[in-house]
Amino acid sequence: QVQLVESGGGLVQAGGSLRLSCAASARTFNTYVMGWFRQAPGKERRLIIATTWSGNTYYTDSVKGRFTISTDNAKNTMYLQMNSLRPEDTAVYYCAAGLNLDKPNYWGQGTQVTVSS
Repeated sequence: QVQLVESGGGLVQAGGSLRLSCAASARTFNTYVMGWFRQAPGKERRLIIATTWSGNTYYTDSVKGRFTISTDNAKNTMYLQMNSLRPEDTAVYYCAAGLNLDKPNYWGQGTQVTVSS
């Protein structure tokens, strides 16, 4: 069983930056696909960015050029660096791990990101 714990959410003005962290209870990065989902009010939870152990990365169009995913294997921690934030980025952000991210095996508890205009 893997536990994922997010941190780093908060309130930021448009154009600002935040870094989210996802700490895993066990080594996951060489086993699972890791990614970040977000869920805005009244909308479905959607995958926005992901990375594999081999270094392949997926970005949804809306975050390309603004968000970056990275991992620190020594700390079993994944990061989401979010720059040039927009009000439409406001959502609860979840980290996830799985053999594939169509159906993640593990979820974090979520962290709220609010971007004010």
